[in-house]
Amino acid sequence: MSQIRRILGLLLFRLVPLLLIVAILWVGYGLLQTVAQRVSEQVAYEERQPGFALTATAVASPPATEAAARGGFRLIAQPFVGESIAQFATNTPAGQSDAPAQPPAFTTNTPAAAEPTPAEMATEPPQQPAETIPAEVTPRPLPTVLFLGDPDPNQVDVTAIPPRVEPIDRQGYDLMNILLLGTDEELTNDGFRRTDTMIVVSINRSTGSVSMLSLPRDLFVYIPAWGMQRLNLAWARGENGGWNDGPFELIRQTILYNFGINVHYYALIDLTGFKEAIDLIGGVDVAVDCAIQNLPLIGAEVPAAARRINEDGDYVLDVGQYTLNGAEALWYARARDNSSDFDRGRRQQQILRAVWRKALDSGQLTSNPAQMLELWNLGSQIVETNLRFEDILGLVPMALNLQPGLIENFALVRTYHTTPWQPPSGEFVQLPVNDTLRPLLQDFYQPPTDNQIRLEGAHIRVHNGTANANWDRVAAERLAWDGLNAIAAGSADNADYTDTILIDYEGGSKGSSRNEIAQILNVRAENIRIEPDANREVDFDVIIGSNYNSCTFSVLPVEG
Repeated sequence: MSQIRRILGLLLFRLVPLLLIVAILWVGYGLLQTVAQRVSEQVAYEERQPGFALTATAVASPPATEAAARGGFRLIAQPFVGESIAQFATNTPAGQSDAPAQPPAFTTNTPAAAEPTPAEMATEPPQQPAETIPAEVTPRPLPTVLFLGDPDPNQVDVTAIPPRVEPIDRQGYDLMNILLLGTDEELTNDGFRRTDTMIVVSINRSTGSVSMLSLPRDLFVYIPAWGMQRLNLAWARGENGGWNDGPFELIRQTILYNFGINVHYYALIDLTGFKEAIDLIGGVDVAVDCAIQNLPLIGAEVPAAARRINEDGDYVLDVGQYTLNGAEALWYARARDNSSDFDRGRRQQQILRAVWRKALDSGQLTSNPAQMLELWNLGSQIVETNLRFEDILGLVPMALNLQPGLIENFALVRTYHTTPWQPPSGEFVQLPVNDTLRPLLQDFYQPPTDNQIRLEGAHIRVHNGTANANWDRVAAERLAWDGLNAIAAGSADNADYTDTILIDYEGGSKGSSRNEIAQILNVRAENIRIEPDANREVDFDVIIGSNYNSCTFSVLPVEG
């Protein structure tokens, strides 16, 4: 049993820190109160929905006037970005201003299930058989997608409907994009699954690098067939009808329309699964670089190291290095009393990196297909996904060789990539700003640049010059977040340093990482020492002082 637990924890979280793994920990992130239906339950759901077996041919067959009268779609043969388009005949069904137009079927690798008979609907479908080890791993073609046509230009909404965003140029890279989702159903229990956690993991199979992009739940975007709404409602709207791939197809189309990113697969896990997954690997080590303040949260546990600060019951987790169990990690990922959804996205990715590092450091990960199959069959009981075992198996060689510098993290910045806005409903949302967001999304699709590789090549040693435990680890992790190669070296020669000191043994100016290190750790110019040493063991030494503060994210100071 202990061996199985080791393999499960190891494989599940290192094997695919970009995939299933990412899903499991990712969604746990607070809004991650996800609903992880099993794969078999998802299949059952699709089989039991009458009318879900619409096909593009069937939708296209009625005359346009008839389709418009029913609020349907029609396909047009005119090419769009090299693919066919599904176009709205109308955005609003006649006489039903609050109902969605019926969407078409989309081309995927998986044929649409036939419409079930009444007898089949009354009978629980048989359990899906466990996957078997394929004789040969051949990557299957990525799912294709038909682009929905543009909305009716005369459609009136609470704000202007933005034009379709052009797809991001892949520049020839072989990218597999996976959408990691978490819902709030476990807390609301209202049957309306909002995906409060949304992370796109882009796996570059050409370069062996991985990028993660967090999408805030409050982005106010165009949802096809529905209009302008918060992004976290797309999944729930998709469950209300007509999509061959279920709710995933609608959220996929929504992300494609508004951001130009085509996601191929999804993975969703529930709150309980998140906690169990982290406990299975013995918890995660998290470097807290911004103190977090929050009340206790339902379903989570306040970290044992946190301190209560007032009679209202608020707790603060100070800057430091902590080992968190599943429930404690959930509190850290969900807390936002002194931060925001934007910062929660950062902490979600931080936990994912911690999981990946834990699996990497354990040294027990192997490429044994039998062990992976055992893990897959166990993991599929808690993860809802349209990925297959062969998809995961094909990524193993890359996962085994993935280096920290090849994992990039991307997040939107409030008031730069978005504009705060309040619609007539009174909620507070964020409108995407395409002029600034577009360059970020283009970078998201690119592998690490030469400059980033240069930063990764600099060897940095961090010492703790204070009495605060593990501050060298916190600073080293902060540097690693920005792609620098830093190691925590323990205590300095004494614990009385007030200012943080940066010592440059390279002594060069051109191509040096000195300025980046100083900026990330907030080292003042007068505390930078240039001491060239041809026999140096490292390129830079950092001694952390008691006034150290590298919290440059959207986090407010904590009380007291």
